[in-house]
Amino acid sequence: MIQNEKINQRRAFLNKFIGLSVASVISPVILTAGSYPPPALTKEGEGFVFLFQGDSITDGNRSRNNDWNHVMGHGYAYLIASRLGYDFPVKNFHFFNRGISGNKVADLADRWEADTIELKPDLLSILIGINDTSAFIGGDQNYTADQYESNYRSLLAETKLKLPNVKLVLCEPFILPVGKVKEKWNEYSAEVEKRRAIVRKISLEQNAILVEFQSAFNRALKLAPAEYWIWDGIHPMPAGHELMAREWINQVSKQMKFIKR
Repeated sequence: MIQNEKINQRRAFLNKFIGLSVASVISPVILTAGSYPPPALTKEGEGFVFLFQGDSITDGNRSRNNDWNHVMGHGYAYLIASRLGYDFPVKNFHFFNRGISGNKVADLADRWEADTIELKPDLLSILIGINDTSAFIGGDQNYTADQYESNYRSLLAETKLKLPNVKLVLCEPFILPVGKVKEKWNEYSAEVEKRRAIVRKISLEQNAILVEFQSAFNRALKLAPAEYWIWDGIHPMPAGHELMAREWINQVSKQMKFIKR
């Protein structure tokens, strides 16, 4: 009798062990599937073309050829394309990065036909203004806030004329007190705020999606110091680009429901 009890106890233990082992193999699959449900199979957004325009922050050291490993650069535009491409493979999204380091609004205008209009984006995201700001602070009176607004408006007027159905995403310029920006903080903060206000105003007029990067970085200062997010006051660190990507998707998905999970 004692021997039989021992055998039964051993069998119960083995059955429990096997059950736990199977569960440990199956559980990660179940959790993964639960974390990433398949997107709704609707036609909305199918084949959508996303275009990112701007300066070095958008450029992200992207390649200028057909090397698809580097065409999106290594910044927030790359992170957005990576995430949306992974989350919605059935949508067959197309992503383009045409940011160029050093660009101001006037530089965008000079290349707008080839780098924007001819690509026929469904969504056009623009981040521009910090180089205009730096040029003005450096003494160039051709880059006042008024000139920034005038050039920006002309750019968007051309865009809406030639691409009447494009959805605009206007991203405000931003800074944090690090490096040369910290050395001239009062000047930078005053001039960037002027251009932020311009972007906010134009976004309302154009029924565009506004992405308030400055506000997002300001909130992030509660978690880590400025240099953790932006190494020189202008160009984000990896964590800063991730912050931008998350904020961009968060704001854009409020209107473009087909990228909302």
